[in-house]
Amino acid sequence: MTNKVAFVTGAAQGIGAAIARRLSKDGFSIAVADLNITGAQQIAQEINQTGQAVALKVDVADRQQVFDAVDKTQKLLGDLNVMVNNAGIGPTTPLESITPEQFAQVYKINVGSVYWGIQAAVKAFKSQGHGGKIINASSQAGQVGSPNLGLYSGTKFAIRGITQVAAKDLAKDGITVNAYCPGIVKTPMLKDIAHKKAQVQGKDDAWMMDQYAKNITLGRLSNPEDVAACVSYLAGPDSDYMTGQALLIDGGMVFN
Repeated sequence: MTNKVAFVTGAAQGIGAAIARRLSKDGFSIAVADLNITGAQQIAQEINQTGQAVALKVDVADRQQVFDAVDKTQKLLGDLNVMVNNAGIGPTTPLESITPEQFAQVYKINVGSVYWGIQAAVKAFKSQGHGGKIINASSQAGQVGSPNLGLYSGTKFAIRGITQVAAKDLAKDGITVNAYCPGIVKTPMLKDIAHKKAQVQGKDDAWMMDQYAKNITLGRLSNPEDVAACVSYLAGPDSDYMTGQALLIDGGMVFN
């Protein structure tokens, strides 16, 4: 993987940070992209102890910011080979309470960012005269609708569709496009969702976490590193003959 470069959004914490660390171990130079620049700088500093990374502040919902960040990545790291569109939000949104403002925000961040990431990656790959890999974050909730996550589930189903279309459209350019579908992962976003769901049930957060684990065949919640291992496969050469797929990495919640 010498001289390969990966751009990871939402990389200041949780799954994104784990992906950045794992791809660095795989030999990639990493663009740690996040709106939380302080967190991104901390992850980049950690990676720079053994590898190479730069921290970039970017609002993934803003197309120009995504393009500018990818351009900067090429200037600082010399290339781009893998785009990981990981950033997203997952608010609890019962269907009857969804507002136009919530709809606009969640779709702009979760879905818009994937379109802009794909566009920016394609521009970068072509500018360097080679293909590449685009990897999008879907979810187990993008395979089976999840109660009280009307907006989040909707966006993750959309990302699977976008992934399939992009795979077909970009294959001629030597670009593969795949998605990964985490289950219930121990991240700050999960803790927020669990807290709100527990409050509705009149229970504490630990009770809610136990309820989540009961629905997983392997009997435990996922760690971010579990998901990062799946992304490592999608970013590496062993997945060169795979495109348009959405890989479940959920411990056995959904069986296809």
